Amino acid sequence: MVSHIAVIGGGPAGLRAAEILAEAGYAVTLFDQKPTVGRKFLLAGRGGLNLTHSEPVPQFLKKYGAAQSLMARALALFSPEDLRAWCHGLGFETFVGTSGRVYPKGMKATPLLRAWLHKLNRLGVIFAPRHAWIGWNGDALSFKTADGQTVEFKADATLIALGGASWPHLGSDGHWTETLRAQSIPLVPLRPANCGFIVEWSEIFRARHAGEPLKPVTLSFAGRSQRGEIMITQNGVEGSLIYAFGAALRDAIEADGKAPITLDLRPDITTDALTARLSRPRGSQSLANHLRKAAGLSPLAASLLREGARDLPPDPAVLAGRIKAMPLTLVATGPLARAISSAGGVRLDALTGDLMLKAKPGVFIAGEMMDWEAPTGGYLIQGCFSTAALAAQGMRKWVDQTAV
Repeated sequence: MVSHIAVIGGGPAGLRAAEILAEAGYAVTLFDQKPTVGRKFLLAGRGGLNLTHSEPVPQFLKKYGAAQSLMARALALFSPEDLRAWCHGLGFETFVGTSGRVYPKGMKATPLLRAWLHKLNRLGVIFAPRHAWIGWNGDALSFKTADGQTVEFKADATLIALGGASWPHLGSDGHWTETLRAQSIPLVPLRPANCGFIVEWSEIFRARHAGEPLKPVTLSFAGRSQRGEIMITQNGVEGSLIYAFGAALRDAIEADGKAPITLDLRPDITTDALTARLSRPRGSQSLANHLRKAAGLSPLAASLLREGARDLPPDPAVLAGRIKAMPLTLVATGPLARAISSAGGVRLDALTGDLMLKAKPGVFIAGEMMDWEAPTGGYLIQGCFSTAALAAQGMRKWVDQTAV
C-alpha cells in the first residue's frame, strides 16, 4: 500500500522534500496558502540566484553558528556539490563567481523553478494551492481554503516547511507559531536576520547619500573585522557586509540598546601612509577636496566622516586614525517583515535527530522554521535544501517503521 505524505509549504525546503519523497515512491501532496509556490525563491533570484557557496565544508559550516551540529548532519546528506549536481540535473549548469558564490548560468530563478515544478508534476506530486494550514483535528491536518471552507487530510507523515516571518506577503508570515505554541512546541521568538540596521542620520546626509554604496570598507565589531560593501539607506545601513555581522549586531542591540561599529574607510592604505598624505599642505583647497585628493576618500566617505562630528581633527595623525577607525552607532534592527530571513523558530532540542517534533510523532520540520540562521551568500538556500533532505530521510524511516 502506498503511504501518503503531506508537505505544507512550497518554498525550497518543501519542494525539495516533496521531490525526494516522490522519487522514493510515496504519494505526496503539497499544500500552500498562496496560488503559486516558490514565491520567495523567485524573490531571492531577482538580482541573481545565489544557490550555495564554493568554500570548503568546514568553513561553510561556521556560518551557521550554534546550529553547526545540525547543519553538519544535513550537509552530509545534501552538500553544496550535491546542490550543484541537482541543478545540473534540471538542465542548468552552474558557475562560481569571483566571491566564491555559486549561481546557475543565466542567473535567473524563474526557468529553474519552472523546470523543477515540471519534474515534480512528472513524479506525481499533487499541488493543493490556496490551502492555509490551521492546525490539527485529531490526527488529521486542517486547512482553510480560499472560499472559506475547512478541509482535512490524513497523512502517514507530515513535513511542515512554512519559512520564517520575513516578506510575509510572499507567504512566510509566521502564523504557524501560534498553532505550534498551542501544541506546547518550544519556540524561540522570531527575529530579523540579514536585515538592515537603523542609524540616526542627519537630514542633509540622508538626502545626499541614501541609495549609495560605500566600498571598499572594512567593518570591525567585537574583535572581528571583514572587508566588503555597505549600502546607505534612508534609515541606516544594509548590504552583504552588514549581514555578515547581523546576528552579533542584533544581539548587541537587544542587550545594550546599540551596536557601536568602526569602519576603515581606506582599507588599502596604512595609517602611517595616510598620515603622510594628509600632512601635505592644503593651500587654498577646501577640506572636502583635500580629503578627496590627499586621502582618496569618495564624496560619500568624506560626508560619512563628517556625519555627527562638529569639526574634524586638524592633526593629520588624528584625522588618519579617524578615517581608519570611524565610529558609527547602530541603534535598532530594521523591521522583520523587510528582512531577508528570520532567526528563531522551533527550538532544535524540540526535534529528534531526524527533525521530527518530539511532541508530535510523524510531524517533521525543515527550512527556516527551525532556530538557525546564516548570512547571505548561498548559506540560506543550502540550509533549506539540506534540512529538507534530512527531514525526508527521517520521514522515510518513520513511514517504513510504522507501516510494519
